[in-house]
Amino acid sequence: MKNKSFLILGLSAFLIWNCSKSESSSSSEEENEEVTTVVDKTLNQQETGASANDFLSNDNYDKLIIEVAYVTGYQPEEAAILDNLEFIEEITFKEDIEVQYLELDSPNEATLSTQEVYDLEQENRTVYTDGTTLGMYIYFSDTTFEDDDPDSGLYTLGAVYLNTSMVIYQESVREIAKASTLISNATVETATLNHEFGHLFGLVNIGSDMVHDHEDETTNDDGEIIGNQHCDQEGCLMRAELQFSSGMSKMLTAKNGQVPDLDAECLLDVAANGGR
Repeated sequence: MKNKSFLILGLSAFLIWNCSKSESSSSSEEENEEVTTVVDKTLNQQETGASANDFLSNDNYDKLIIEVAYVTGYQPEEAAILDNLEFIEEITFKEDIEVQYLELDSPNEATLSTQEVYDLEQENRTVYTDGTTLGMYIYFSDTTFEDDDPDSGLYTLGAVYLNTSMVIYQESVREIAKASTLISNATVETATLNHEFGHLFGLVNIGSDMVHDHEDETTNDDGEIIGNQHCDQEGCLMRAELQFSSGMSKMLTAKNGQVPDLDAECLLDVAANGGR
């Protein structure tokens, strides 16, 4: 087994203070000089899949910092984070990975839209891509997704909405974990995290070109058959049903609680775009 370099910091906030003091020969007074750092957020404001190669290879970034922001009481299971880090190392060439935790107050909303999740990120995110370090942000919400369809039993478990941004709807995740004794919170969190990271890696047809066509299809509102950016291979981690509660429950139960892996076609795609 290869060496791992996982650094997990359990912090409510991670701050680095740079203070410089100047001393005058004619005065004993010390003056504190405040240094303002301007953060360039543009590298983290791109469309989903735009940083696929940056995640998969070390060509531009050889370190990954993941900021795990969570509402109080909705912190992800440590086992899920560790399993997700194992997945990242298996698929990418990233070995220097650091996790920082950021505890947040609840937005006091029953549901959140993608725009509202984005707005919360702008208020709270502290980790951004800088130098040779790729910055990543995951928000563990205490709500469900605004566009969920309770009548059909469709609850969104997670979503990516920018090139380095992800949301996990913990309220829905925890409900799924209650559905079977074979399923735990950690299992659902791991499967959801791995699935959404797959999209950040450019799968399926979102930034990593397909070596062979294996995109699943769906029918849009106009009756047209289009690709749905999920894998059509049976049992693959990137199947569309893993994004939703009912599909996740069925797949995890069928696999006796085991998290699905990427299938051979998806592995070919990540390797072709700089991954292992």
